[in-house]
Amino acid sequence: VQLVESGGGMVQPGESLRLSCAASNFTFSTYDIYWVRQAPGKGPEWVSSFETDGGTTNYADSVKGRFTMSRDNAKNTLYLHMNNLKPEDTALYYCTTYLDWGQGTQVTVSS
Repeated sequence: VQLVESGGGMVQPGESLRLSCAASNFTFSTYDIYWVRQAPGKGPEWVSSFETDGGTTNYADSVKGRFTMSRDNAKNTLYLHMNNLKPEDTALYYCTTYLDWGQGTQVTVSS
């Protein structure tokens, strides 16, 4: 299994980014999949998840209403659409099954 995140960058508060997570040797539709972030000096924080049991997508309160998780099963790619970014969203973002992790993509929100 290989998970490769991309799409991070440096933006100003209020701007948007779309993160991508491309999977190899792994089919998203058959596994629960998560976005997790880790800010400097802090522990990992769950951001969002897609659970195959019920097909539900869930979000942390800190991002609810601003972030949207989506998938393109044909491309085996997961996305995290992030709007109205805030400085506290600054972190290294990972997609993960909790068994397998990507290398992360850095998001920095600063004026």
